[in-house]
Amino acid sequence: MADILSVVSGDDAGKTRIMDRARLSWDLLNRYLSELMEVGLVSFGSSDRYVLTPKGRWFLDRFGEYSRRLERVEGELREVRRERVRLESFCFNAEGGGGR
Repeated sequence: MADILSVVSGDDAGKTRIMDRARLSWDLLNRYLSELMEVGLVSFGSSDRYVLTPKGRWFLDRFGEYSRRLERVEGELREVRRERVRLESFCFNAEGGGGR
């Protein structure tokens, strides 16, 4: 749904444009647009175009911050896992006489 909000945030967008840029099927697009309109993140504007509401803009901004934070945390978690593997490897090598 964040992809839909991103497309609509660029400028007003029709269904075909949203579907293409968000890479959704027609059925999913209609379902998601309906849900986004129901919660007030998107509205139907003039000229058969969808527009991002202020609530939608707020959500999209917060989602962007969340996504960036998640990416950083996942990177740190990968590094922690690599370090665990190095430590475990060291312990097993140490038991066999191959440690430092």
